[in-house]
Order: sequence, then structure tokens, then C-alpha cells
Amino acid sequence: MSSTPFQVLVFSRTVAYRHDSIPAGIEAIQGLSKESSSSPTPFTVIATEDPEVFTPSSLARFRVVIFLQSSGEFLDTPEQLDALKGFVRAGGGVVGVHCASFALESSEWYGNLMGAVFKSHPPPSVERIRIVDPGHPIMAGSLPKGGSTNRAGTESLSEEPWQWKWLDEWYIFKQEPADICSKVHVLVAGGLHGHDHPLAWCQEFDGGRSFYTSLGHFDEAYKDFAFLNQLLSGILWTAGKAKIPS
Repeated sequence: MSSTPFQVLVFSRTVAYRHDSIPAGIEAIQGLSKESSSSPTPFTVIATEDPEVFTPSSLARFRVVIFLQSSGEFLDTPEQLDALKGFVRAGGGVVGVHCASFALESSEWYGNLMGAVFKSHPPPSVERIRIVDPGHPIMAGSLPKGGSTNRAGTESLSEEPWQWKWLDEWYIFKQEPADICSKVHVLVAGGLHGHDHPLAWCQEFDGGRSFYTSLGHFDEAYKDFAFLNQLLSGILWTAGKAKIPS
């Protein structure tokens, strides 16, 4: 008998740059939800771009909020930001994807929630990325399958099983995540800006949890086995459905 599903809000409003991959991301997360229906941790998804959902009563329905490529000042009022703060402080989980770090720059709290603030990026390129902590629950199942190039243009390196090639935009941040909060736990690193450049991380923050990945610029990422598993595990971890490693 399955558990009662928890609810996930996917919010993708953009006030600055809008990524063409947003529909692919929504479809992928809806697919993860459908697949979860027979798992011990089922969840349902509501996708919207309406900031009116950011009220205490509306957010109380959700266990996790996903900022899927949200950009710019996507909340209209201080009260909406206060509702998000209240959600997190009540134990809510937040997942930020790619452009979500290029948002709400007027709020230092939001930047700390994401763990970094976007600064710039060069043109997309194929680079090597690596899993920093393969033992963390969010990294479970995150290796590419089969060691061959897949639809996202990734290629696993069989001689180095925790590393593979990936096509994306490689974000530079105004501050490193560890400089914002000492509790940030880096999960994926590498890319164009160096072997140790952080690309994805998680943290316990202000009563809740957050997971952020800077990857996910292209549609193809949302068809990639390893990337989708990171998103799924990030949802479960921020929802409190996965154990914290000792």
C-alpha cells in the first residue's frame, strides 16, 4: 500500500531571461511524479507561474517548492517573500534549478537559500563534471548508464566512474557557496571553471532544506538518466524523505 502522496509546487515564472527548456523541465518533473505513484515516496505536482500562490495558506499544502529556471524579481510583494520564508522556516524544502540563482537579487535571504547568486557565464560547452560525494542520498543513481553518449550529449568516463562529460552553460557566481554558508554541502563540481568549481549542492537552511543545481540549460538534460535522478533525489531529500548522511 503506497504512502499518502506529498505535494510539490513547480514555479517557473520569469521576469528576466526565460529559458526555452522550461516546458521540458515541467514535463520531466511531472514524469517523475507519475513514476513515484508506485514507490514508497509518491508525490504529486502542481505547476504554475502565478505568484499569488505565495501565501501562507497556499504554501502550507506543499512539502517542496521547485524554482524551475525562475528568474528576476518573480515575486510581486514583500508579503509573498515572507510567505516563502515562513514555508522554509516551518520545515519546507526548496529545489532550485539552473537560472533560479539569477532571481530575487533584492533578497539576501533568497540568495542564501539558493546558496549562491549568479554572476555570468561563457557560451555553452562540453566539459567534465564529477560527483564530489557519491555517498550522499541526492547522488544515489546519478551515474550515466552504459558508459556511452546519451541524448544530453553526456559521456561517462569508464576509467573514472564518478566523472563524465556534460554540455551546459557553466555559471560563475558572485560568491562561492561555502562563502555564503558554511553548511553548504557540495555534491557536484567541475565544468569549465575548474575541477573544484561547485555545480550542485544542498544545505539545511533556516529550518528547512534546499538543493540547487546550476545544470539544466538544455532540453536534453531533462531526458538524462543521471540528471533526472539528481532532481528526484533532491526533491525527496528536501522533503525529508531521504536520510542525512552521518
